[in-house]
Amino acid sequence: MLLTILLGLSLIAGIMLMLFAAVALIQDKKFFGSAPKDIQEAVLPKPERFKGQHVLGYLLIGASFIIIGGTGVAAVWNGFANGYGFMQFFGRFTAIFYIYKAFDMIFLDYFLLIKSHFFEHYYPEIAETNANRKYGFNLRSQLIKLAVFPIASAIAAGICVIV
Repeated sequence: MLLTILLGLSLIAGIMLMLFAAVALIQDKKFFGSAPKDIQEAVLPKPERFKGQHVLGYLLIGASFIIIGGTGVAAVWNGFANGYGFMQFFGRFTAIFYIYKAFDMIFLDYFLLIKSHFFEHYYPEIAETNANRKYGFNLRSQLIKLAVFPIASAIAAGICVIV
């Protein structure tokens, strides 16, 4: 169980690294695809603050993909090494997803988006559009993921057992 919690934290670290790289370094409007239309329209193109800023951002996103992929590989590998069956894989995958989702809903959507004004630091032009928000802008998407994660976990666990 401790390894499952650590894997959940590893997934969070990978997502946080990706978020920082996209928002603070790459600063491309295409990363706002899930944002509401008013925020997408308010975002302005940003020049590089220092030479190599965008390259560094893309390298960090690459590192985040390695961390996220490594989390999955470690979860499966350890499960195989310990002779996990369907329910053990299912429990591990579901726990990892829900650890991430709890962090996402509480920290990313509430604290980072609404309370800390992290995004407004890099995109001051969206401050007016975010002013009246009480929660992140993708609550419906978050709730859908809460329902989809057990299904995805069951599929992944089934694949692990079949292989």
